[in-house]
Amino acid sequence: MGKRSEEQQTGRHAALASLLEVSQALAGAHDLRAALHRVLERLERYHGVVRGTVTLTDSDTGDLYIEASIGLDAEGRKARYKLGEGITGRAVQSGKPIVVPEVSREPLFLHRAFHGRRNSHQELSYICVPILLHRKPVGALGVDLLFRKDRDYQEESRLFGVVASMIGQALAAQRLLEDERKKLLEENTTLRQELRERYDFSNIIGTSGPMRQVYEQIHQVARTTTTVLIRGESGTGKELIAHAIHYNSTRAKKPFIKVNCAALPETLIESELFGYEKGAFTGAQARKRGRFELAEGGTLFLDEIGEINPSTQVKLLRVLQEREFERVGGTETLKANVRLIAATNKDLETAISEKAFREDLYYRLNVFTLFIPPLRERKSDLLLLADHFVAKYSREHGKSIRRISTPAIDMLVSYHWPGNVRELENIIERSVLVCDGNAIHGHHLPPTLQTAEASETVTSNSLTDAVQQFEKDLIADALKTTRGNRAKAARLLRTTERIVNYKVSKYEIDCSRFRG
Repeated sequence: MGKRSEEQQTGRHAALASLLEVSQALAGAHDLRAALHRVLERLERYHGVVRGTVTLTDSDTGDLYIEASIGLDAEGRKARYKLGEGITGRAVQSGKPIVVPEVSREPLFLHRAFHGRRNSHQELSYICVPILLHRKPVGALGVDLLFRKDRDYQEESRLFGVVASMIGQALAAQRLLEDERKKLLEENTTLRQELRERYDFSNIIGTSGPMRQVYEQIHQVARTTTTVLIRGESGTGKELIAHAIHYNSTRAKKPFIKVNCAALPETLIESELFGYEKGAFTGAQARKRGRFELAEGGTLFLDEIGEINPSTQVKLLRVLQEREFERVGGTETLKANVRLIAATNKDLETAISEKAFREDLYYRLNVFTLFIPPLRERKSDLLLLADHFVAKYSREHGKSIRRISTPAIDMLVSYHWPGNVRELENIIERSVLVCDGNAIHGHHLPPTLQTAEASETVTSNSLTDAVQQFEKDLIADALKTTRGNRAKAARLLRTTERIVNYKVSKYEIDCSRFRG
């Protein structure tokens, strides 16, 4: 009795030790097949498993295939089973364990995987337990054991059932990770496609002569790795051009990193660009990668490059010349496979003469220069841009604004636009927000466009002149709606055609401009 109790105690210790090692083998496993192989090795060591398999369901065909095994030859590892076929197929189909005490006496065995079973000189026992995923069988754990008359098959089956349950949990975790990975890859692909579409050349609005020249230059430089310097006033769309160059280049699948040099303090610009080592300065508690490292293989866009300090200019020049740099406080030389696009609204030539910008850096940057014209020099693009922004912000703010009235167009055209396209976009968004109809009128535009000082127009403060101007605007807007038809305009204004003709003559309104 004492010997029997001692054997049971030893068996329990072996079971606990094996379960602990099985859980460790499966915990956080990146390679499930290798982890399952380690599990079978633990079962071989602690429980005398002669041969073992972990069989899973093929999601495409529904067949069962061997994912991991011990004791099988190469041919045996290729074995496949239909659902309900053989002992393994029945265990998966039923979701219940199957115990065969003596394999040689079981006619249901197919012996596909274990070719040596039939010719074995030793009798074997086989235990097959299903692997469940969300309470549904998705595979099975099958083991061959040496036959013993006193073997407790119920206890053995329960133990292997626990192992199968642990395998099921590991399988669930792996599939969850795979689903998340696929989802992230799909989202990444979708976002990249959206960025490519958003910054496609066709989305850069403008048909004026200066803009057509810009398009030609972008086409010429986009597919190269040449350093590009984009020059133009603030608000002309230099960042949009930089995006277009990157997303139409061979580096489109690599990072596009932006740095606004004017927004960073002089003491931080160097560490932001090149990174720093732990302990390089007070507060540097860990190594930090710089923007050049983050942009590896892609494009680094340095906006307002004319604002960087002289010491950073020296390091930037070295990167452009040697394609290498060191982190702040470090000695390791890092290679920089980065395309540089710089932008500035500053007069660099004047800065060079004032010793505020290095001449050698200027020549390194000035390989291919794009000049973006200000909005006042491309007035023919203004209405295209305005219509684009009206449509954009109407969608965003849930409005149904269809057009801009003629008086409002005249105000937009007569304004000198010191803030360029950025100012136009902000003004249109404001107008969309305050508009309570389906058209933007002059009174929806900000006061900046309605003052003589800002719009360079002369207006009278007298009541008579103000009323006449308002009347003229109403008639002009009605004639635009009716394409110059005075009779229809009169009905629209709820007056007579005679009065409309009189007012057209009085205010010298050219009706021909509304026809066609």
